[in-house]
Amino acid sequence: MTNIHRSEVIRLYKTLLYMGRDYPLGYPYFRDRCHRAFAKNREERDATKVATLLRHGHFVVAEMEALYFLKKYRTMKRRYYPEEQVDAQIDAKLKNIRDLEPDDGKKNKNL
Repeated sequence: MTNIHRSEVIRLYKTLLYMGRDYPLGYPYFRDRCHRAFAKNREERDATKVATLLRHGHFVVAEMEALYFLKKYRTMKRRYYPEEQVDAQIDAKLKNIRDLEPDDGKKNKNL
């Protein structure tokens, strides 16, 4: 790792550890896996390889954010909408989609 990337790597590591607090399998599990991933690439000195690894790390952060938001959204939806109402809304939307499909003599058996 070059000095140019050092602060960015440390920031990424801290960000991942912060986000790992809400990891479903627990913080100790996430911390150990994160530490092993960073330790595996500790000796990397090629600037392009380090930049590639950083991009992958930022991608992982974005994926974790998306999963956490989705988890919170699903919880809120379950909490405030009865399941029957949600099922009825889904059925209505599927019916609308079927009505909008062009009828070319072939029926879609998946819907």
